[in-house]
Amino acid sequence: MSTKRDLSCEAVGFIGGGNMAIAIASGLLNKGVLQPEQIYVSATNLANLQSRWSPLGVTHTTTDNLEVLSKASIVFICVKPQILPRLKDVFASAKNLPNCERKLIVSILAGVTLARLHTDLSVLLPTTFVRTMPNTPMQVGVGCTVFCQAADSSSYTEPLYEDLKYMLGTLGLAFEVQESQINAVTGLAGCGPAYVYEFIEALADGGVKQGIPRAMALQLAAQTVMGAAKTVLDTGKHPAVLKDEVCSPGGATIHGVHALEQGSMRGTVMNAVEKATKRASELS
Repeated sequence: MSTKRDLSCEAVGFIGGGNMAIAIASGLLNKGVLQPEQIYVSATNLANLQSRWSPLGVTHTTTDNLEVLSKASIVFICVKPQILPRLKDVFASAKNLPNCERKLIVSILAGVTLARLHTDLSVLLPTTFVRTMPNTPMQVGVGCTVFCQAADSSSYTEPLYEDLKYMLGTLGLAFEVQESQINAVTGLAGCGPAYVYEFIEALADGGVKQGIPRAMALQLAAQTVMGAAKTVLDTGKHPAVLKDEVCSPGGATIHGVHALEQGSMRGTVMNAVEKATKRASELS
């Protein structure tokens, strides 16, 4: 748990106001790290932007990316990777902003390397670029994020980088890693919530098939997954050890585990992580 601290930055911006931006912002708001008036967000469709962000209390919404860059010291780039080149003109204009070198530009774009950020947006140098891979459970404070900054980072932005590390740490696990590890983390933790949601849905469907009401089955399935995950984290025991503790000889659990093995569950999940990692690399 991160210790409460005062931030160096007065405002945080989001270029792109989709699901991941909302997950990060809502998590920071829920944790009291930011107040709604400290958040600026831009997107192409203002009406849609306002309808999605007004429930969070965020009123600084705009279609002008340059406004976000001018107001915020830490700016998250949350657009699709193919949109990145379109931001070059905006960043060229931002070069004329006061204290442009004192801004931290944080990319959440899957597969987009620090080198590509420099190529597409280098007109704003000597500011600092940071590459991150967060996941959507950040919105409820139990996310996973890895991050790394460019080797030639500006010393001006070091306090902002400390702010960023603090903010990410309040939203769950946060690790500073080598950039070469980020695509693999994308396949595991970035995409992982979708795999787990699939498992929860399947677990609930199995309960429904056996006669449990759907609403109850879904709650039981989600709580079971959450409880098992917390047990792994809190006890530090290997999942195989915890599994064996549940499997009594000849009991119901070992029969269920056998069925999972027959369906190649572990191999399928490993393949999913591998496929997602390869796709993240292709996006580079």
